[in-house]
Amino acid sequence: MRARPLSPRRWDVAVLTLLFSFLYVPILIVVVFSFNDSRLVTVWAGFSTRWYGSLLSNRPLLDAALISLQIGLLSALIATVLGTWAAIALTRLGPFRGRAVLGAMVYAPLVMPEIITGLSLLLLFVAIGLDRGFWTITLAHATFSMCFVTVLVQARLLTLDKSLEEAAQDLGCSPLAAFWQVTLPLISTSVAAGFLLALTLSLDDLVVASFVSGPGATTLPMRIYGQARLGVTPEINAICSVLIGLVTLALLAASLLTKRDFAARRER
Repeated sequence: MRARPLSPRRWDVAVLTLLFSFLYVPILIVVVFSFNDSRLVTVWAGFSTRWYGSLLSNRPLLDAALISLQIGLLSALIATVLGTWAAIALTRLGPFRGRAVLGAMVYAPLVMPEIITGLSLLLLFVAIGLDRGFWTITLAHATFSMCFVTVLVQARLLTLDKSLEEAAQDLGCSPLAAFWQVTLPLISTSVAAGFLLALTLSLDDLVVASFVSGPGATTLPMRIYGQARLGVTPEINAICSVLIGLVTLALLAASLLTKRDFAARRER
């Protein structure tokens, strides 16, 4: 008897299962082996949380995590402010000279390879004589994450009713006051989602940071990569699990904010 071919629905389920397994099984393995009692990361010797306790006494990893968090928060704040204003310029100022160039420059980092972005920023910092370190990494992260904020906020502004802003100005508000009292509250969820996405991108970056970093400014991904080249230890699995948890929470929060904003728009 000939085997019956898979139905389209079953075929889709099989392909999606294979795809998600390929993407997330390695991450699951890292999390599981972070609770391994053995020092050998490939040999399971029982459940234990001692590597998380050992992680608290690992100063190099903790210092790198603190630097990454500081850079992430600061670069996300800069990217959110600049990205929001770029979105406003593209959607509210109407046609102006250089608008097409601004739009192209905003979207360029979305498709540009990270190695080119990192090398370009390195050449820029060397040319202007800026010492590489904490601030160069912060500026670099703000540069490439700003475009993601711009895309999110611009999408919200394009669906926002301009008559609300015009009504506020007719009632005596200046353009700036109308923005603070009307526009900003309406796009606040998109701005918050952009901030969380920029924070996630900063915490996750390795390529750009490796180009523009300097002495005393080693981020957590750089520290993990450097130690993994000498051999993966259970402490690396533990810190990676913590980082996975933080990134997952940030992405879930951004997704929930975006869905809430979409639901609010549908109700209106």
